[in-house]
Amino acid sequence: MRAALVLLAVWCLLELSWAQRVSQLQWLARLRGRWRRPQAQWADGRARDCPLECDCPVRFPEAMYCHGRNLHHVPYVPSHVKYVYLQGNRITGVQDGVFDNATDLVWVVLSQNRLDSQKIGKKVFSGLKRLERLYLDHNQLTRVPPNLPRSLTDLRLGHNSISQVRAEAFEGMTELSTLQLHANSIEDAGGAFQGLSSLAVLDMRRNNLRKMPENLPERLHQLYLGSNKIESIPADFLSTRPKLQFLRLTGNMLTDKGIPSNVFNVSTLVELDLSHNQLERIPIFSRDLENLYLQANRIKEFTLSSFCRPGDMRHYSQLRVLRLDANRISARDVPAEAVYCLRLAASIDV
Repeated sequence: MRAALVLLAVWCLLELSWAQRVSQLQWLARLRGRWRRPQAQWADGRARDCPLECDCPVRFPEAMYCHGRNLHHVPYVPSHVKYVYLQGNRITGVQDGVFDNATDLVWVVLSQNRLDSQKIGKKVFSGLKRLERLYLDHNQLTRVPPNLPRSLTDLRLGHNSISQVRAEAFEGMTELSTLQLHANSIEDAGGAFQGLSSLAVLDMRRNNLRKMPENLPERLHQLYLGSNKIESIPADFLSTRPKLQFLRLTGNMLTDKGIPSNVFNVSTLVELDLSHNQLERIPIFSRDLENLYLQANRIKEFTLSSFCRPGDMRHYSQLRVLRLDANRISARDVPAEAVYCLRLAASIDV
């Protein structure tokens, strides 16, 4: 009887040990993304060279997913890979040569890491002649990495510690259409945007700008400059940029003195945000403007002539949304004629 009990105990221990071993093997297999895959799926060999830290889906062999893996370095990138996802790790640097084996890369996502400008190789991205999207936002960069590919169309550098942008930072990037530099410490971008002939969207919110950016391309469509220290707008700023439709200047230091009389009287502008500034009167706007935000200023009077010509009710404003709340006027200050001038407005807050 005692011998039988001993044999039973030994058998239970062996079974537990084997179960733990199988469990560990399962974990390892899942880590590599290779659990229970048919042998035929590995025939072409492209997925077999996937680094252990990452996942390379058989159905999407050109992508390599390494996000949220607690990585401290960029792993080996196979030559056939075009899309690399490395966001949400602890990577501090990217040394020269890391991507030399994968020169056909199209996307490189390094958002939400701990990238240090001192640990970024001077030529680490220069060999990627087909790179279109480079995401370096939410890191610890103090400058724009040098020698970026001229093929880029989308560059994201927001939420870093960049204080200065050199004139040659984006040199030759004629394909760049979207540039994000928000949430940095930039005081002046100088002539860095000159030559960006395809730039359509520029985001420079939450910086330390004291004036409007210079040398902006004519093709610019959206410009975000909220939460800076801008005090004035050049008189020809909008007239020289006929494609600009969305301009947001909320949370700056704009006063009536810093706004020329007809600077906003351009037919191309669709949306304008001047909220949370220091304006005391309503500027003159084009009748084609559709969305206007003037809340949280110091406006004392509702001037209908800012939107329509007095006595000319045939040419009414195209405004759909108008916000004037948190100023020094009330609904009683809106003249009765406003119902004709602003007949298309769906929302008016005073």
